[in-house]
Amino acid sequence: MKHPINSEIAFTYISTNKRLTAVAALGVLLGMAVYIFMNSMMAGFDRISSEAIFKSIPHIRIYKDDEVSAPLNKKAGETTLIVNPKVVPTNNTIENPKMVAALVAAQADVVVVTPQVSTSVFYNNGKSQIAGSSIGFLPEAGNKMFNIKSFMVEGEFDRLKNNPNGIVIGCGIASKMNLHTGDNISLTSSKGVTKVMKVEGIFQTNNSREDKTKSYLNLQAAQQLMKQGTSYITDINVNVKDHNKAEIYAQKFSVLTGYKAEDWKAANETLVAGSRMRKIVISFVSYTILLVAGFGIYNILNMTVTQKINDIAILKAMGFKGNDVVRIFVTQAITMGMIGIVLGVFVATIMVNLLQHVYIGGDIGYFPIRFEVLPFARGIFFGFIVTFLAGYMPARKAAKVDPVSIFRK
Repeated sequence: MKHPINSEIAFTYISTNKRLTAVAALGVLLGMAVYIFMNSMMAGFDRISSEAIFKSIPHIRIYKDDEVSAPLNKKAGETTLIVNPKVVPTNNTIENPKMVAALVAAQADVVVVTPQVSTSVFYNNGKSQIAGSSIGFLPEAGNKMFNIKSFMVEGEFDRLKNNPNGIVIGCGIASKMNLHTGDNISLTSSKGVTKVMKVEGIFQTNNSREDKTKSYLNLQAAQQLMKQGTSYITDINVNVKDHNKAEIYAQKFSVLTGYKAEDWKAANETLVAGSRMRKIVISFVSYTILLVAGFGIYNILNMTVTQKINDIAILKAMGFKGNDVVRIFVTQAITMGMIGIVLGVFVATIMVNLLQHVYIGGDIGYFPIRFEVLPFARGIFFGFIVTFLAGYMPARKAAKVDPVSIFRK
């Protein structure tokens, strides 16, 4: 039979059962809206989590790892010598750091490379003293890596590169020591070196530990605090184009440089595990809702097949084939599904847009949800597949109807 006739019959069934059609479309609408909403929320959570992490750590950190002595178990005459493995006390700095940094920077997909000196310090202002850590780097490269300018609350980060004795401190340090831009602060390093620095800016990451202990200064100032020359580098930080592939690049850089290369996932295993668990829960719930919507269409079409069994027998007696019957009910299912999908996408768009403007406060700010093309496309795809299968199964049942046995009844 010709396809337009099949479609016409399918649309007739839809129009004559408006209530059932509305119920089926409503089920798909809710399933689609919740699926897109939850996946958009998951994308927002991932974005805000990544932003929080990369405010203070790079995608990849290259450093010299601790060396462990090899255990010995040798016999010298009749005496057995056993040495337990221990950490060998060495200088954990990178040799020839300029060459290593240039080698890494020349690799594909590397966005920024910056050498760094990390040092433990005491912040002193009068009788006040706070233990913390200072990061020495090249200001322009450091800002490109951590986007420090975006969370400055006082002063200007660019002043740091013009003042070799300048420092940018966390808002927690500034609050405890009553410091403002232009004030002086004294730093005492673990090597016993004391240096007076000028506060050029104050930042706020909304991470309490970072804001109360951390500061940024020029690379040379950090080297002076450690009583070292210009070749003294403790870490080389690297950012790549896709932070999700950092693990692959870290393995490559480790072989390339001969040093330990640690990606951000390895450095934050607990956070990564929590994010993975969140994705599993949200995906499970959203897919389950879509399947429930599919079962709704399946039940409605199954009921329709039972109600229209005589009509199906007449159609087959008139020359309709099994494939024609399948097309009729699949067309009906897809039509109901597409109505629900279109309305579901519309409702999800409204929900996402409304929540984007809801202010939560604290470290989060506005509700962490964002428009993503992938969740919308994936929701439409799975919604279409679910409705197709929900219509195909009862359609196969209708296609196997024997008109002779129906007429005998």
